[in-house]
Amino acid sequence: MKQDLSGNTAGLKASQSRRLLATWRRRSQQRELVSPELARHLTEISREVGRQVGVLLNRRGEVEHVIVGDAKQLVLPDIGRARAGQARLRGLRLVHTHLKDEPLTRDDLTDLVLLRLDAIVAVVARDDGLPGKVYLATLLPFNASGELYRVSEAASIYDLDFDAQAQVAALEQEMARTAPVREVGVQGRAILIGVHRGERSSAEASLAELSELARTAGVEVLDTILQSRRDPDPRTLIGEGKLQDVLVRSMALGADLLVFDRNLTPSQARHISETTSLKILDRTQLILDIFAQRAQSADGKLQVELAQLKYLLPRLVGKDDSLSRLAGGIGGRGPGETKLEVDRRRVRDRIAVLEERIDRLSGDRAVRRRQRNRSGAPVVSIVGYTNAGKSTLLNSLTNSDVLAENKLFATLDPTSRRLKFPGRRPAPPADGLEAEGRKHVIDREVIVTDTVGFIRDLPADLVNAFRATLEELEEADLLLHVVDASDPRHDEQAAAVERVLATLDVGRTPRLLVYNKSDRAPEAARTLALSAGGVAVSALTRDGFPELLARCEQIIEEDRAFRRKAAWSSAAGRSPADNADDRRRI
Repeated sequence: MKQDLSGNTAGLKASQSRRLLATWRRRSQQRELVSPELARHLTEISREVGRQVGVLLNRRGEVEHVIVGDAKQLVLPDIGRARAGQARLRGLRLVHTHLKDEPLTRDDLTDLVLLRLDAIVAVVARDDGLPGKVYLATLLPFNASGELYRVSEAASIYDLDFDAQAQVAALEQEMARTAPVREVGVQGRAILIGVHRGERSSAEASLAELSELARTAGVEVLDTILQSRRDPDPRTLIGEGKLQDVLVRSMALGADLLVFDRNLTPSQARHISETTSLKILDRTQLILDIFAQRAQSADGKLQVELAQLKYLLPRLVGKDDSLSRLAGGIGGRGPGETKLEVDRRRVRDRIAVLEERIDRLSGDRAVRRRQRNRSGAPVVSIVGYTNAGKSTLLNSLTNSDVLAENKLFATLDPTSRRLKFPGRRPAPPADGLEAEGRKHVIDREVIVTDTVGFIRDLPADLVNAFRATLEELEEADLLLHVVDASDPRHDEQAAAVERVLATLDVGRTPRLLVYNKSDRAPEAARTLALSAGGVAVSALTRDGFPELLARCEQIIEEDRAFRRKAAWSSAAGRSPADNADDRRRI
């Protein structure tokens, strides 16, 4: 190993540098945190140069790094990743000086946690250059309270009761015994992070929804952090200091994943990942991962892959722009395509192939819809916020067994079932004569379609990728907008659904608000239904179904009557404005 100095060496005299280099020849016993001779050597030099001075000692007591800082702190060199792990320490301890009688600083304790040092020792350099008070910190095994380290102090080196060899070995054994074990099926242990500058309650609701998304993705949520900032940090979103706190918290809880409740820019994701060495996800990535897990049909898998590639493309960044492909001519000849550019080209080519295949599938689906519509059966499409109870409503209405779970995005692929309205309407007998007391029944059959749920801040690429699936809504005769009446944020959820519907060609399609889960919040469901002209139901208990079916049949009949009248008016030369007035009256 090259014996040199690290850190702030500018301005040192030659004699001072020689004395610092002589530190390499000193050593401590294995059981000693630091020998009295080495401690005095460090404090004398520290007083002479007016800077903090430190050494990194291995477990044999040998000096591996000599570090020079400034009057308030020192910066550790890159010591690699050898040995450090969930149940192991680095095998190095830091001994450094403090020019003032002050305890270990936040930077000291952060280095202890992040680098997983055996110990960190601060020796106060007295005015006469002799060692004074000693401050010591060591890590603690994983514990439920989340405490990371133990801090102690002693009046002098001689009063410090700490057997480095025995106690560090015992600490590693305890760490191995108490290390958190990942449960089967858990995809990661995460800390969720939200940033807001407006209403805190709205940010808390969004963070709670992110927690549900994480649970659906199979992620164990260890903690949630909500930060208030006027402006997001352009490099780390939450700021360097807060990011260090999050990193320390992740070490305390054994987290291996950070999930942010907003979309990160490519540079932010890169900086956070490099600083923490943890896996980083933002809201869009988490939703895409859920869709990738849930997609079952070929259509769904293609659409999810397309959305993932469109998200990935702008995040393919290179380390060195000097290797970019250059234009021809003088000064423009370059090495050709780099691997980065090849990757980008392959992603673009794959996106083009997927879009072409999805367009073909969209055409095939349109043909199937036309064949289905030839039967004349009206189509009722169920839309709504994710986990509002759409699939449960479909199952209860049609006695089906479509997958319905208490998880977000349980349904990705559209599912259609047939339903007969229980309405009773007189019909003329076959012989054209109305016999007294005879009743004739016509059962109107409709097709009920369940669709993918929506969510606030649904990624635009995901909406575009699933446009072929959402085209089912454009052919519907009626949209049942299902709202979770028991959710205090039902207004925001309904507005999020309407924003997505506004991007589709469904503006003229009649819709009926269905306030679901009246078994949980009966009063709220009834009040909302009365104020919005909707229907209160419980998909589980089937309460409110007679009124729901009657309203559906009424709306479909009125809409078809309007369409017939519009067609007749068009043939008779009436204006669209007149038809619109008629429809409002209907």
